[in-house]
Amino acid sequence: MKKRILINLFFICILLITLFNISSAIAQEKVVRYGGQYYPEEFLLKGYDFFSEFGLNVKHTIFSSGTENNEALVSGNIDINVGSDSKSVALFNAIGSKALIIGTVQRGDRYSTIIRKDSKYTDWSELKGKIVGTRFGTGAELVLRKYFLTRPDLSWDDFEWVNIKTEDMIATLDKGQIEAFTVWAPTGEIAEAQGVGKSLISYGDVSLVPVCIHTTREFAENNRDLIVRFLAAHLKKEDMIKNNPSLAAEYANKAAKDMGINIDASAFEIMFKRINFQIDFDESIIEELKNTAEFLISQGKIKEIPEFFWDTSYIEEAKRLVK
Repeated sequence: MKKRILINLFFICILLITLFNISSAIAQEKVVRYGGQYYPEEFLLKGYDFFSEFGLNVKHTIFSSGTENNEALVSGNIDINVGSDSKSVALFNAIGSKALIIGTVQRGDRYSTIIRKDSKYTDWSELKGKIVGTRFGTGAELVLRKYFLTRPDLSWDDFEWVNIKTEDMIATLDKGQIEAFTVWAPTGEIAEAQGVGKSLISYGDVSLVPVCIHTTREFAENNRDLIVRFLAAHLKKEDMIKNNPSLAAEYANKAAKDMGINIDASAFEIMFKRINFQIDFDESIIEELKNTAEFLISQGKIKEIPEFFWDTSYIEEAKRLVK
């Protein structure tokens, strides 16, 4: 009797392995078109192939802006993309219930204000009347304006603002042309790694500014297995960042070099230790998106808060797959 049970268990294991291999082969036949951005974890995805571990063939395109990334998803040129909180608002304003949030890639201390390494400033109040920079019309400006609303002693007009391209910020600070700049990763962390600047403040306590993973409802409903495997790969990526940030930094650094981009491994390690790269999410993330939409309305950027649609069941299934 015991021998028969063992034989049956053996054949069940063989069957399960066969089904997994067949499923993986089917997944590899279909290319998942993924739109990323120049975020630190995107370089890690380029440097280490987490996707192949789950039988996925992913065409990973890095877009230079969230607007272009959204346009690619809306037009059907990609299947899945990532976007900051303001870009999530823009996406749902554009296509409403046709869009779906299935995860996040980062949140928390994504934005920092950087001062020179030898600066004595310890608070924004000490920068009143000084020349400071950011990139206007970006999430950095929105985060700053949110921060100033929490400080009755500060207002936007207390400072002399300069609109600076992200690629010029470090040099402009180093030359003493500005006293500080506010930006999203990796520019601030590169300045820190190069010994040019240091962080005055980061803004995770002011706003989580989540970066969400979006897809279309149609793609999600027709490709559940692919999405589960895709998210499982992201969960493995999150695990490496959390438990071995130095190794993750090495892979990201190599990918950056291969792309002709100069980001030191130490800069990646700063980011991997500072930012929350959690994939899982709940309604608190949706509330953050609504808060961002409300703020955009107050700034005259949009007219109404869109309705957001999300589904956490894909991640729950991906967790089981990873285990």
